[in-house]
Amino acid sequence: MTALGWGPGLRLSIKEHGGLIFVGADRQGVFHVTKQGHVRLPAVVRQWCGLVAGDRVLLAADPAIGRLVLHPPASLDVVVATMHAEVIKGDKA
Repeated sequence: MTALGWGPGLRLSIKEHGGLIFVGADRQGVFHVTKQGHVRLPAVVRQWCGLVAGDRVLLAADPAIGRLVLHPPASLDVVVATMHAEVIKGDKA
């Protein structure tokens, strides 16, 4: 949150695309940074990506464009499987 310069009360938009969750500052956004400086994911957002209580996500902040990307476990599985397949395919040793 510090890297993005986001503070309590900042309005946010939350969107899903390709199994990832994108959070960005948005004056018209219906979500917001909490008083504690957190972004809470509403149930509908968690359902988009199959997140359940206790799931961990990988957070990636891009301060240059003011965006936070959440990578749910399923998306990480795809990234790892794809990378392994590419590396193994290219390994002729």
